[in-house]
Amino acid sequence: MTRNPQNPDLSDPPAIEVRGAHKHYGALHAVDGIDLRVERGEICGLIGHNGAGKSTLFKLILGLVSATAGDIRVGGASVQGHDFRAARRHVGYLPENVVLYDNLNGLETLRFFARLKGAPLTQCPTLLERVGLADAGNRAVREYSKGMRQRLGFAQALLGEPQVLLLDEPTNGLDPQAIRDFYATLRELQAGGVTIVITSHILAELQERVDRLAILAAGKLQALGSVQALREQANMPLTINLTLAAADRPAALRALAAVPGITQAETPEGLHVNCPRGSKMAVLGALAPLGAALQDLQIQEPSLEDVYFDLRKG
Repeated sequence: MTRNPQNPDLSDPPAIEVRGAHKHYGALHAVDGIDLRVERGEICGLIGHNGAGKSTLFKLILGLVSATAGDIRVGGASVQGHDFRAARRHVGYLPENVVLYDNLNGLETLRFFARLKGAPLTQCPTLLERVGLADAGNRAVREYSKGMRQRLGFAQALLGEPQVLLLDEPTNGLDPQAIRDFYATLRELQAGGVTIVITSHILAELQERVDRLAILAAGKLQALGSVQALREQANMPLTINLTLAAADRPAALRALAAVPGITQAETPEGLHVNCPRGSKMAVLGALAPLGAALQDLQIQEPSLEDVYFDLRKG
């Protein structure tokens, strides 16, 4: 049964729970007191600058490195406990830099990883087809493009039908169609109850494709929530673009003068208005008497990139 990450079943442990996690390398605090809970069936984006702690956090969740302090659990099993060996078989991981054996072909590569993971070898041809490499399965990996290597790395992450997927910059090297196909696959996996944590430096790519976003900076969690919740937290102004004939612009400017806190400027099409979030309805009310003179109106929310840079400062 697919779970709704916005309304989780509290009787089940979360897919991933990080409590007070620290990872220090001498004076460097790569992860510095992070608390993060990812519900089952959720797609959670993890964003931050290079060195923010994203990859280190992934390694902690995978049990590849030990935390300096804190507790990390996957499916209720502590990554430092005896139960985690079994739990890790249900975790798929795609690292940022995929390292493959050039002398093997695609199918041989998947079979190699399947044996390491204890996954059925019969899954390999199906996974190659799923990532669009069915016709390249017998080609040597050294002949693969960067995007093909990335898709093969994604296929190995899917071995064993994992319930948790950790994907570090998974669309690196993919063309636009491959990126669209990749996210369609993620939605199919989510519909089957798979939990996904994904990092990307292409913020526009994540904006409409994740349930929540976690913003990291200097090893700390700066903000967490849906894209809309983060926009409201940042409280950045909205942009309202009005299409008006030149003769109607003075009336619009007079109407807008009654709304405090906004700024406006003329554009070739009409007016450009910067509006505090709380004044949106006042602006629309002021414009209503213009009637048909207002030919078009577009309200533009701050982009995820704008929100990211604003909240990162916090």
